[in-house]
Amino acid sequence: MTISNETKTELLKAQRTEITEYHVYTRIAKTLPDENNRKIVEHIGEDEKRHYEIWKSYTGKAVKPNKFLIWLYTTISRLFGFTFGFKLMELGEEKAQVNYQLIGDEIPEARDVIKDEQDHEDKLLSMLDEESLIYAGSVVLGLNDALVELTGALAGLTFAFRDVNIIALSGLITGIAASLSMAASEYLSTRSEETDKDPMRAAITTGIAYVITVALLILPYLLLNNEIIALAISLTTSVVIIAIFNFYVSVAKDQPFGKRFAEMAGLSLGVAAFSFLVGLLIRNWFGVEV
Repeated sequence: MTISNETKTELLKAQRTEITEYHVYTRIAKTLPDENNRKIVEHIGEDEKRHYEIWKSYTGKAVKPNKFLIWLYTTISRLFGFTFGFKLMELGEEKAQVNYQLIGDEIPEARDVIKDEQDHEDKLLSMLDEESLIYAGSVVLGLNDALVELTGALAGLTFAFRDVNIIALSGLITGIAASLSMAASEYLSTRSEETDKDPMRAAITTGIAYVITVALLILPYLLLNNEIIALAISLTTSVVIIAIFNFYVSVAKDQPFGKRFAEMAGLSLGVAAFSFLVGLLIRNWFGVEV
């Protein structure tokens, strides 16, 4: 059938998206050890190729995949987990702004193909079972506690002592002790629950998340001589960590980003502000000078 140049342009864009995603799914499927996950991903990849062939039957042209996007999403999937990589790719596809409405108006039967594609991929992606996501809650626990407790402690120590070396040392001791405590608590908590999580792995995940956060927050005090600037950088770092992790969770688990980010950031900065005032009051009341 004859189609307009505008529709043909949109079909060519859709073709390139489909064939690019086919290659991403195919490459990642080969690296998956779990047979069920591998079959699901291979199935999605074959669907993408089939959709490509459907659009090609209308345009009459072969389209090459986007090699950069293949590399990008393949790398992201291997570094941060295939569930995150695939869903991030789907978000990218939504923002590619292919005018499917125009395609559907001119090629009525294409509407069913588009609907089937969207429904089918959503259903299959929801079936993926990635072990690392099971422990996302342990990472949240480690990050949240470290951010809230340590930003508060650093803010209080900053005005109580006004010495970057003492602040860094005190914060490091506090952070390491708290990380061990949180890891032990997570181990006992997980062990008492009916869950698929391994208690030891959950504890280690919580502890590692806590320690990494502690190191990033204390680093400015080790590199700078001005405690106020160091505190400002630490607080900024905490907000960045919160944003990055919440973005990861929002994509991988289909959860809202804004609300979770606002809650964690507000809690962390709120405790820091309160501790900042407590440190100032204690310094003035007790006349502590270091």
